[in-house]
Amino acid sequence: MDDNNGFFAPYLALVAVLVPFSLVAIGGGPAIFAPLQHESVDVRHWLSAREFIELFAIARVAPGPGSMLSTLIGWKVAGWSGALVATLAMFVPSSILCVGVARVWSRYRGRAWHHALEEGLAPIGTGLMFAGALAIFRLADAGPLAWGTAAAVAAMLTWRPRTHPFILLGMGAALFALLSLLPA
Repeated sequence: MDDNNGFFAPYLALVAVLVPFSLVAIGGGPAIFAPLQHESVDVRHWLSAREFIELFAIARVAPGPGSMLSTLIGWKVAGWSGALVATLAMFVPSSILCVGVARVWSRYRGRAWHHALEEGLAPIGTGLMFAGALAIFRLADAGPLAWGTAAAVAAMLTWRPRTHPFILLGMGAALFALLSLLPA
């Protein structure tokens, strides 16, 4: 019996960590980066800070949702089966919740509490995403150039001009080029 508990321990730990994150990932995967980093690096010691940054980078450049970082963490913890368990733990609970909420949500559209809830969740999701970005910057030991570029890009995206996205990309690239020319 103890051998089975030892065998299942990493899978149960992945489920115990990822299912709650799945249910509170308001705003998507970036909303849980900070607590996921804390849990997987500081609490569970599944990864070093450097390994977390490397897996984060892989998850960001790979196609698919940002929360695929959890799949990579599962793979690091327990191989391919850990990746499968982590993926299911991250996507199945929130998908079931989303289907249930969507059925009820549209039924009550237009009510005062419905509008208040929508308005209240927006800043929560935004705050969670900012916390995730801050956690990544701290782990990566980002310098002033990275912080400045991130702040400028956030300002440009907040500005919301009625401009083609390629113009925003060009502005961001130009800003990065200018900032990289500054002495360190």
